[in-house]
Amino acid sequence: MLDPELADQRQDELIARVRELVEKSGGTWRSHDAWGRRRLAFEIEKKTEGVYHLVVFQSSAEALDEIVRVLKIDDVVLRHMATRHIEGSRTSAPRDDTPPPPVVAVPEVIAVPEEVAVPEAVAVSEAEYPEANTRSDEE
Repeated sequence: MLDPELADQRQDELIARVRELVEKSGGTWRSHDAWGRRRLAFEIEKKTEGVYHLVVFQSSAEALDEIVRVLKIDDVVLRHMATRHIEGSRTSAPRDDTPPPPVVAVPEVIAVPEEVAVPEAVAVSEAEYPEANTRSDEE
């Protein structure tokens, strides 16, 4: 994962350097897949995004140690991780599986036929109301 503020040319130079180290040590370069800019789960060096690259190669342990050393030294590398590649596993970028926002149901407006009688307001006399509370607890 590289610094998102890094120029594309500098990213290509870094990937080319890793490829050179692999091939120099007698390893085989299989593929490079640029996954692109992704949002980070947490900030790294006050950055909320990173540019992901997946590099698949076969090399000796000594060559891998040298590649890790080079990646640790370079300031543009935010994180790196070496893992064993399982033959046949997927190396394409993961999809963004965030579900779309839920659809909000809008209630339908139902027309009321004119034949339906709407109740009118009923007048209530003051006598039917209970006596108003005029006494205060602060008295």
